Amino acid sequence: MLDSNFRDSYQKVLINPLLKLKFIKKIDPNFVTILSTFFGIFSFFLIISDHKYLAVLTLLISGYLDTLDGSIARISNNSSNIGAILDIFSDRIVEMLIIVALFLVDPIDRSFLSILMISSSYLCITSFLVVGIFFQNSSEKSFYYSTGMIERTEAFIFFIAMIVFHKYFKILALTFSVLVFLTAFIRVCQLLLSKERSMSCSSNRFR
Repeated sequence: MLDSNFRDSYQKVLINPLLKLKFIKKIDPNFVTILSTFFGIFSFFLIISDHKYLAVLTLLISGYLDTLDGSIARISNNSSNIGAILDIFSDRIVEMLIIVALFLVDPIDRSFLSILMISSSYLCITSFLVVGIFFQNSSEKSFYYSTGMIERTEAFIFFIAMIVFHKYFKILALTFSVLVFLTAFIRVCQLLLSKERSMSCSSNRFR
């Protein structure tokens, strides 16, 4: 939701000024994607070693680099299917590692909620990919981007809150899981309704 509504403002303030630097166009966007993944891995180790504020910092850097790689690819005319695949795979690696790290902080007490977060994320990315298959892409991205209640920015906000506020992990994890489940459910329902309307319109043309 935040990604969709505030992406233009974020782009103008935090991304575009950097894109004006001459050396930026010379950077391989796939390298930026890989760098984003490594910062996510650093955050994993910082979480499990209880360096929560450094973990938040590296996670924010990972997220920023994840938004930067696509912009670099577009201004340098270096967009590719490989880059899109790498970007999606990188995102899932980072998100998976953060959830696993949050689990490892207290494996006994956090086991069920960690499984719930993983399960909801699994369904959500499945719904995202299914919608991407059936809707034609009309954006500047390499694939159709389906919006929802919980997008990457909201997920990072929840992750950061769970890293910093240990006492509220249970309520945060449960709220996150419910919202992610709802995002997947609403997305699939919208797809089914859209296809049903499309079939109805096609049927009416032949009457």
